[in-house]
Amino acid sequence: MAAQLISTSEGQTMVLTLSNPEHRNALGPEMYAAGVEALNAAETNPDIRSVILTGEGSVFSAGGNLQRLQNNRQKPPEFQAQSIEGLHSWIEAIRTFPKPVIAAVEGPAAGAGFSLALACDLIVSAVNSVFVMAYSSIALSPDGGGSWSLSRLMPRQLATELLMCGERIGAERLHQMGIVNRLTEPGHALEQALQWAAQLNERAPNALSSVKELLAEADVSTLNAQLARERDHFVKNLHHANAGIGIAAFLNKEKPKYI
Repeated sequence: MAAQLISTSEGQTMVLTLSNPEHRNALGPEMYAAGVEALNAAETNPDIRSVILTGEGSVFSAGGNLQRLQNNRQKPPEFQAQSIEGLHSWIEAIRTFPKPVIAAVEGPAAGAGFSLALACDLIVSAVNSVFVMAYSSIALSPDGGGSWSLSRLMPRQLATELLMCGERIGAERLHQMGIVNRLTEPGHALEQALQWAAQLNERAPNALSSVKELLAEADVSTLNAQLARERDHFVKNLHHANAGIGIAAFLNKEKPKYI
């Protein structure tokens, strides 16, 4: 069976499932294109307020398909470059998607699978999951924004160790570092992610979108520029209908129902 990305809905949450069980949910160009397409559709769908990315069965993703990579060595370099551009388009789509994206991780997340999880806004992981930047173990270097994410999330020396040595790191340690948000018992990552998504779905979508945009800009922003962006987002959201709903509900001790 070919690698595919299965899209389903749970209430106001879109669930995208990496499905390639014969190859431990290894990624491929079909998944990349389907991922971008799914996010584009969800962005304009008001009924979808969050997205969960998970893997089929007890594996998140083994990363790249090594047999496909071996075959690509016989083709012009531009062929592999085009494939990686597909992955990177998906990574960029996740980072710029205006709604929360949660990774629900069971089992291994290796190579580009690890990069994909790191691109998400939040990570829920089974306590026994293992993350590994396996690239250097087969004489390759990272893709999918792995080096970008790790260099921002952990000390340089640890990021170097993970990328150069291909060292495994457990979900518990990543949780201690604040990279994995929540730990669950094995087999319950998707369930926990769905519960969390349902809570996020009850919050004002415009406010969550502003939070995501502000965090993305903060990495490359001066304090003065970021203060100006915060001002602009605050004023825009204050004059959004949801602010009226939220403030009135708080004053009346009611539960808000945002549009």
